[in-house]
Amino acid sequence: MNSEYRVGIGFDSHPLVDGRDLFLGGIKIDYPKGLLGHSDGDVVIHSLIDAFLGACSLPDIGEMFPPADNKYKDVSSLILLKDAYSIVEKNNYIIVNADITVIANEPEISIFKERMKKVLIQSMNIEEDGINIKGKTPEGLTGLSDAIASIAVVLLRKKGR
Repeated sequence: MNSEYRVGIGFDSHPLVDGRDLFLGGIKIDYPKGLLGHSDGDVVIHSLIDAFLGACSLPDIGEMFPPADNKYKDVSSLILLKDAYSIVEKNNYIIVNADITVIANEPEISIFKERMKKVLIQSMNIEEDGINIKGKTPEGLTGLSDAIASIAVVLLRKKGR
């Protein structure tokens, strides 16, 4: 990769189900349902990982951390995030910023977004203004009424420039 800047976009969604804890942006949220997934189902982190991988022209999260591999069963997505961000750094890039939109009817994202940002910033050891998180409701879209989705856009910059 020779470009000074790289952009990546990531998306993830999972249905809400009974019997699982809800993790978003690396934090556990007290909610009666959790996200169905092979790992902890954290769509915020999964969309961020896909954005990183896309910016580095690498395969998506499902190929890098395959659900068929039991070592990823119920794993914290923070572990996957650290692995993905180390790939960014190995490619000699650093994050300029990430903008993340979480789409959910419930829980209300605005209550948790500062805690999520803090965890993500610490996990990747990046500048405080390197992450932005917004919450949106699906405004009646029935496909997202019992699910949570996340979209992430990242801008990477070559180190030393």
